Amino acid sequence: MSIKSAVYTAHAHTTGGRTGTSATDDGRLSVTLDTPKEMGGNGGPGTNPEQLFAVGYSACFLGALKAVARGESVKIPDEATIDADVSFGDNANGPGFAIAVELKITIPGIERSQAETLVEKAHQICPYSNATRGNVDVTLTVL
Repeated sequence: MSIKSAVYTAHAHTTGGRTGTSATDDGRLSVTLDTPKEMGGNGGPGTNPEQLFAVGYSACFLGALKAVARGESVKIPDEATIDADVSFGDNANGPGFAIAVELKITIPGIERSQAETLVEKAHQICPYSNATRGNVDVTLTVL
C-alpha cells in the first residue's frame, strides 16, 4: 500500500536505539528510551518503542473511528477510549521478533452492535491498521 501524495510527514531523529533518545524536528516530542527489564534491559524511566506504538495506534484508531462515525451521522462521545496493548516476543513464524496488538474500545452511549460495525469500518481506513494488516496480529475488542 502506498499514498498518492503526502499530506503530512513526521520527522524524528533517534540515537542509541532502545537505550537512547528520540525527538521530532519541531521540538514537540522528545523522549528518553529505555529497554524494559522483561526484555533484558535496565528498566529505566524512559519509554520504549512498544509504548510509543500503542499510543500512536490507539490515537490514530480513535481518529479513524470518529471519521467513520461522522460519515454515518453518528457522534462519538468525548468519553470514548481505546486501551492499546502492544506485546513483543519471538516471531512464531520464523526468526526474529514480532509484535501483537489488542485495542480495547469503549464507546459510551452507542449500542454494541453499532459500535462493532463502526470499529470494523475504522479498522479498514486507519493507517496503522492498514500498515499492520497481514503483518501483525491485531485484536479489536469492543467493551
